[in-house]
Amino acid sequence: MERIAVDMDGVIADVVEQFFLYDERDFGKRRSLEEVTGKLESIAFPKCREYVFSTGFFRNAPVMNESQEILAQLNKQYEVFIVSAATEFPHSLSEKHEWLNEHFPFITWQQMVFCGAKSIIEADIMIDDHFKNLDNFKRTTFLFSQPHNYLQTAGRHRRVNSWKEIADILL
Repeated sequence: MERIAVDMDGVIADVVEQFFLYDERDFGKRRSLEEVTGKLESIAFPKCREYVFSTGFFRNAPVMNESQEILAQLNKQYEVFIVSAATEFPHSLSEKHEWLNEHFPFITWQQMVFCGAKSIIEADIMIDDHFKNLDNFKRTTFLFSQPHNYLQTAGRHRRVNSWKEIADILL
């Protein structure tokens, strides 16, 4: 059975929408997608670091459209692991664990990998929104589109824009 490593933030957890919500709360106006496209999150959202270190940011992030249904199907055909570089934000560990238990109850604790560098991950397929995680991965990679990577060419990675596209490829 092939193994898939799936990133959390920006792939199954819609942290971009969470950034938009927090940013709108703090600045009184919602930025447009065009304003943030092609920019690092730390540039697009000036209080980004404050947000990711705040209690509740990860716990209350919206779920990415179609990710629950499609990941449940993938979980029946592949060995699925949710892989998050969560140790950068130590208080996020419990929030991410609780979030996964609530929104992805079919993912067991044995399928949750909270780490630092993802270069340690061994799998057949990796789905992530950051080049820094995909570039070191030696096997099949999918670049999940997010505003911070929209303007970059995918290179050797296959760009996917939705969970529906992932389903069309892997199911």
